[in-house]
Amino acid sequence: MQQNLSNIEQESNTAIQQKIAIMGFGNPCRSDDAVGVYVIDELRKQIGEQENISLFDMGTGAFEVLFKLKGHNKIIIVDAVVNTGEPAGTLYKVPASELEAAIVDDPMVFLHSLKWDQALSYAKKILQDEYPEDIQVYLIAVDNTKLEIELSEIVKIAGDKVVGLIKNELNIE
Repeated sequence: MQQNLSNIEQESNTAIQQKIAIMGFGNPCRSDDAVGVYVIDELRKQIGEQENISLFDMGTGAFEVLFKLKGHNKIIIVDAVVNTGEPAGTLYKVPASELEAAIVDDPMVFLHSLKWDQALSYAKKILQDEYPEDIQVYLIAVDNTKLEIELSEIVKIAGDKVVGLIKNELNIE
């Protein structure tokens, strides 16, 4: 019986020690495109700073993914997605491996114009064994990416759902 309890405690301690990065992407001047940034802001308000969880407002700087992945075991990415054919506010959760863009082995690739899916592919190549195995992506369908600073109500509601899903996934009250 003692052995089983020991194993459970070890598993629990491992989960506590796991380094998690949550990254929200989006342009705050493009209405619903900012939903990833909104999710990070809400998580900061609701869970605050935690030792094993890093919250990153990535804005539109996908190249920064390369530097933020290192040292984390689990990554959660939140972003808007357009042209899905589904109504705005539709949620998707996808393993990053299904979204990683093919690497273009071009020495002149302009790294500042990379999207995060491309940056993940480059990070996998560069980090090799240090590349986190557990990367999940929450995508929220959006319609409005006009030059506005407010989220539409339906996308804000979807962002709030993602906040709840992340907190539930990480066992955070």
